[in-house]
Amino acid sequence: MGTAVAVIGLVMVAVMGVVVVVIADDDASAIETTDSGGLQGVPAEFRPWILKAADACKEPELTPALLAAQLYQESKFQTRAVSPVGAQGPAQFMPGTWATWGRDADGNGEASPWDIGDAVIAQGRMMCSLIKQAKRSGYGGDVRALALAGYNAGWGAVERYRGVPPYQETQNYVKSILSSMTRFQGPGLLQVKGSGLGANALRKAAGRLGTPYAYGGGGPHGPSTGFCDGRNGTLNGRCLASSTVGFDCSSLVQYAYWPSLKLPRTAAAQYGATSHRPVSRQNLQPGDLLFWSHGGSSGIYHVALYAGDGNVLHAPRTGRHVELAPLTSAMPERDYYGATRP
Repeated sequence: MGTAVAVIGLVMVAVMGVVVVVIADDDASAIETTDSGGLQGVPAEFRPWILKAADACKEPELTPALLAAQLYQESKFQTRAVSPVGAQGPAQFMPGTWATWGRDADGNGEASPWDIGDAVIAQGRMMCSLIKQAKRSGYGGDVRALALAGYNAGWGAVERYRGVPPYQETQNYVKSILSSMTRFQGPGLLQVKGSGLGANALRKAAGRLGTPYAYGGGGPHGPSTGFCDGRNGTLNGRCLASSTVGFDCSSLVQYAYWPSLKLPRTAAAQYGATSHRPVSRQNLQPGDLLFWSHGGSSGIYHVALYAGDGNVLHAPRTGRHVELAPLTSAMPERDYYGATRP
């Protein structure tokens, strides 16, 4: 972090109910978390698309929480929503507007405002463009408010009034979304400094913090539904994996390193592919792989990414989400098997 003398410290501050963790270190791999990119309180089927839409826009004002609050205002996440004036789907696109912004984002062969992926990615693309227009306009006020007003009333109305139009519907729309964003703001995403294979993998995995755990789900290209095998994937007698879009521990690691390093799918196979580069617990670096076992390499059942300062980033188990956790308690300490450097 540009300090003249190596200073390593941990500061924890509660900000709007979010814990902000700063690790100060003049090493290029220093890490920090912020409250700018987390997401909570949205249906699992919307989560990956909201994160993807926010990530695709380089305007920092377009956060996952803003998109989630807007979707809630538009449709309360109802995929078959139709407004009295004919707006369609979860993001409430009018047919003419959809013709401009709609794409087949989910790859099912059809661009449809009713499809969650298509609708959310189109919403993100349109909002990103409106935020850019708001910045170029020079109009006063919050660029997010201007962009939301443009989404609701059309950018022409924003230009006409050189700001949020004095329409009660539009003003209520803007106010409601901006005030409800904190409802959807989850724990902050991990921001990783530096480069290299491990740092880049950790950075990529950090973008999936908060994604649900799905046994057998996920892969090199992102989260997906999983399956239950009689022992795994269930919670309270109900199979969650088959209806949850997410990652399990090893698919998260595979996704993080792909395509720079094409690791195999399971935790045991990932250990086998990297065991020729063991790392002691005292020499761990961000992105190193950590393994837990019930007995020897054949019993490896869990893998995590080292995230610095004694923490790991992992997908723990059914009913949980991708999270940061202390290495000492992420899994039973007695089961810790070792670490490798891919």
